[in-house]
Amino acid sequence: MKRVRPLFAIITVAISLLANAAPGAEPAAKPAPEEINKICPISGKPVDPKITAVYEGKTYAFAAEAFRKKFTEARENSLYHKLGGKAAIDAAVELFYTKVLADNRIKHYFDDINMNKQRRKQKEFLAAAFGGPIAWTGKDMRAAHANLPGLNDTHFSAVAENLQKTLEELKIKKELIDQVMAIAASTHDDVLNRPKKGK
Repeated sequence: MKRVRPLFAIITVAISLLANAAPGAEPAAKPAPEEINKICPISGKPVDPKITAVYEGKTYAFAAEAFRKKFTEARENSLYHKLGGKAAIDAAVELFYTKVLADNRIKHYFDDINMNKQRRKQKEFLAAAFGGPIAWTGKDMRAAHANLPGLNDTHFSAVAENLQKTLEELKIKKELIDQVMAIAASTHDDVLNRPKKGK
């Protein structure tokens, strides 16, 4: 059985650019104490449960006010946030896979894949790659693509073309498309398991 592949993930990273609007304000629901993190996501120290911030409906606690401020600024300045956060990534991944699964050059790589799981992992990966609040804990690009038979430049290009078409169809600004395509291109050697280039 084939494994879930972040090749199509990193390239889809760009797809989260589909929603140009910043996320709207969300109501701050009071979480149960056990739902709040015990370790500060910025400092790694134990939290003060009185110092919190809500982002996308989840409450995060911090060790000090300075760490809450750093977290909030990082969210506001992240590509993830600027592009619309979780809702944008969800929509982008769904649209992108519609194109990929219709493309005869690459759709066979998904024949034995649970697409619900693939989409979920893709969304998690993209959120982390664009600066979302939850870190990616899955495989790196090279490891995830190591066992894909026959994966080559044609397949990489097919994914990139589908990505670009998706972004253009969604009327994403050219400078954002250029940024996304640069990110996608930077994964080329890892996805195709080519030797790393020296600096």
